[in-house]
Amino acid sequence: MRAEAVAFELAPVPGDDIEVRTAPRSDPNLGDLRFRALLRDSEWSSLPPAIRRRFSKRMPCGGTTVYAGEVLETRMNVGGWLLAQALRLIGGPLPTVRCAHVPSVVTVTNDKSSGGQIWTRIYARRHGFPQVVHSSKRFAGPTGLEEYVGYGVGMSLDLRVREGALIFRSRDYFVQVFGRRFFLPAWLRPGELTVIHAEVPDGRFSFTLQLMHPRFGLMLRQMALYRELAS
Repeated sequence: MRAEAVAFELAPVPGDDIEVRTAPRSDPNLGDLRFRALLRDSEWSSLPPAIRRRFSKRMPCGGTTVYAGEVLETRMNVGGWLLAQALRLIGGPLPTVRCAHVPSVVTVTNDKSSGGQIWTRIYARRHGFPQVVHSSKRFAGPTGLEEYVGYGVGMSLDLRVREGALIFRSRDYFVQVFGRRFFLPAWLRPGELTVIHAEVPDGRFSFTLQLMHPRFGLMLRQMALYRELAS
């Protein structure tokens, strides 16, 4: 599958800038321009129309878009499994079990408090209740985009385009305590987190998450396919 190949062929993008970016707010006539503002015009234009439409959808306060699909695979090494279990202390932002071919639902809701988007991912399990993962994408921070997972923990994200796929890649991890933000040093970071959003045939898109550590290698990889159900 082409989407799977994209996930393995990506390489770090050299020369990333570090200036603070400020994305414009949504325009009622053009849609939400904030993701588009974080990319060059040529990068945005190179994305498939369905991806451009998905990431410029303007939702009213409290509006929600629902995607349903299937997790094709979730695999992790020992280090990835231990990290996923440890992160349950802050809500479990990573998949906690190895699984394949199980149902999944993702909802994207407008976040009234921060102006960003709340992403809720539901992963079915063979036994027991599904795992529910919450995170908030905020248009803030040194790169103009960050993901907050709760308990004061989050990461700055770089947004890139490669081979027709939209790529979210972690740059820094931070912990916020009593209103102050502290960035983790390199030796404390869990690795480079990459999420790849790619279009596939028949109106579906692939979601590929992988965590790569400089010492422990590929710690975790999950791939799923989704289709939009309703807005």
